[in-house]
Amino acid sequence: MNPTMQTLLAHRSIRRYQDKEIGEDMLNDILTAATRGATTGNMQLYSIIVNKDKNIKQQLAPLHFNQQAVTEAPVILTFCADFNRFIKWCQLRNAQHGFNNMQCYTWAVTDAVIAAQNAVIAAESMGLGTCYMGTVTYNVKPLCQLYKLPKHVVPVACITIGYPAETPGITDRLPLKAVIHEEHYHNYSDNDINDIYREKENSELTKQLLETNNMDNLAQIFAERRYTKQDNEHFAKELVEFLVEQDFM
Repeated sequence: MNPTMQTLLAHRSIRRYQDKEIGEDMLNDILTAATRGATTGNMQLYSIIVNKDKNIKQQLAPLHFNQQAVTEAPVILTFCADFNRFIKWCQLRNAQHGFNNMQCYTWAVTDAVIAAQNAVIAAESMGLGTCYMGTVTYNVKPLCQLYKLPKHVVPVACITIGYPAETPGITDRLPLKAVIHEEHYHNYSDNDINDIYREKENSELTKQLLETNNMDNLAQIFAERRYTKQDNEHFAKELVEFLVEQDFM
């Protein structure tokens, strides 16, 4: 197996890090790899905020629900969907733009996420550990304030990077047949769903989660405990309001 495939297939989320800095050359290589990802029309509609300062990381911690990785990792990269730079360029060149809308926000989000994943692959290929912080969209407004983001810039992804202080198991994935559709989308029957989720539902980890959460099945844990309707609607409302403020809606 070639080294790239080994890196991709060995991905795991690292939440504990050694007290060891990442060299500037290594970090620059990671950032350069991020910029080499595919991008809409070669516009590079993203910006990357690099955090190494301990005081800033302490301020970031509550915005990421005080996850230990945020203060422990030597480097945090926050990827922002960014049309600010491109719009300013258009204005300076007397080019009439129409980039302040949801269509263009989607382009910028896609660019930012591709850049983030390139950074993850590059870092892991160097023996570093990474973890996506899934809390970015819960706190876009305070993150905007902390980072002093102008209009047309929205944080969409964040990764912690550092030398691992743990070796967790590789997270399970659904089988290929769950996500691959040949030629056109094939909707799922009840039997398909039962078959796709059977292994996941019967794992030892799931049994532990059911006991801990005192729930009947794994779907209930996701829908009624981890990602509740109340929370989803609350944060969705805040996100939409923020997109309006940032002139994307």
